[in-house]
Amino acid sequence: MKRFILVILTISFLVSCEDVIDLELPESDTRLIVNGVIRVDEKQEYLPIEIVVSESSSFFESNTIASIESAVIYYGTPNPDAPEILEGGGISNLTELEPGSGKWVPDPTFDSDQRIRVSSINEGDVFQLILTTREERYFATTTYVKSVPIDSLVQGDQTLFSGDETEVIVTFTDNGDRDDYYILDFDFNEYLVTEDEFYQGQTFVFSYFYDSDLALDTNTSITIGLIGADESFYNYMNQIIVQSGGDQGPFQTPAATVRGNITNITGIDNSEIFDNVERNDNFALGYFAIVQEYKKSIVIDNEKN
Repeated sequence: MKRFILVILTISFLVSCEDVIDLELPESDTRLIVNGVIRVDEKQEYLPIEIVVSESSSFFESNTIASIESAVIYYGTPNPDAPEILEGGGISNLTELEPGSGKWVPDPTFDSDQRIRVSSINEGDVFQLILTTREERYFATTTYVKSVPIDSLVQGDQTLFSGDETEVIVTFTDNGDRDDYYILDFDFNEYLVTEDEFYQGQTFVFSYFYDSDLALDTNTSITIGLIGADESFYNYMNQIIVQSGGDQGPFQTPAATVRGNITNITGIDNSEIFDNVERNDNFALGYFAIVQEYKKSIVIDNEKN
């Protein structure tokens, strides 16, 4: 009984010694987050347009769905004498089919089809996205970039540090007629960027190692995507991968604010405000891009290792 009382007194003493500490967490302004990367499979009839918008939140809180009043995509081929003029394209009006989802797609209620046919776009065509909220307008522009097919995926038997990694050997052939930038999607929110500076026009072979923490069992299917990118998108993704430590997807809120190509243009068209030079800290997170993607899958067989 005395021992029991002693234990109770000891616990009470320890609890009474605990101090409540109020952490002063950094406060940051709410920002619009735009997941606007459209991956194009040219075998499909239409571009799989889906723009996902949300708002950043304070520390320890989840992001919330953003309230958008309208979303529109303009597209076409730039006029050689006036690149800001798009010719031969059209307009795609978007709508939030499920209110509160934050997912905006071509509006099926329009009199005309708002979807964009893959056959109607060409490499180098320009796409412009305008998002309007109650208080602000955002603008992004991007160029359609092509990729190249994946020649082969082969499982290797090499390892890195722990000896339990899974090696996949990727082979693709670069297009020698242009300077290319690529983003590789290795599934499981794992990404890698590469440019053709040292293998232009050549077949490129490299190994990617999946960490043992992923526990890739035999018969696990992995789908790898080879995505085309321009230099701006390449640089953006490179920064996101570095900031996230390679362990989160590119469209979650990054550890540090990485600026994409979504610009705040609120009021720029009035007589007093004609650019956003003085408001360069007012921008949205995320990226808008229209890019071609080739995919290939491989089934893992770890019994051979």
